[in-house]
Amino acid sequence: MQRLDYPAKGAKVFNEMLKVEAALGDLSIDVLMKEIIKIRASQLNGCSFCLDMHVKTARKHGEREMRLHHVAVWRESNLFSEKERMALELTEALTKLSPEGLSDELYRRALTVLSEQELCDIVFSIAQINAWNRLGVAFHTEIGSMDKAMGLDKLEL
Repeated sequence: MQRLDYPAKGAKVFNEMLKVEAALGDLSIDVLMKEIIKIRASQLNGCSFCLDMHVKTARKHGEREMRLHHVAVWRESNLFSEKERMALELTEALTKLSPEGLSDELYRRALTVLSEQELCDIVFSIAQINAWNRLGVAFHTEIGSMDKAMGLDKLEL
């Protein structure tokens, strides 16, 4: 059961977050990479609303079913590119922060795989989905409640 209507109660901040989300729509990384970042962070954070939404959004943009199943086990999967694997590793490191934060070693490795712009865009994407996940977990956002508004209700899943 959803706890409260946080988009209405916190409309000013919610609307600013939507502006950030719109800005994240035009990044150096492709839509499917953004979606697997969102899926992995949502898995780690236990946000069922966001996980449901981003699996559906990934499917809407043509993501293959098997890759969606493999996001949780990406380290053992051969279905992800080197850049996607780095994005997933960064997602895990920045979602489940260790006391030292993002290690220098991972940061250096990331820059051998990603451009500075891609790294920046991935980190902003991770930060944004973690914020949304925390709202979804705090207020128990109802799974599928945004499907119609996002055109996800017409998907054959």
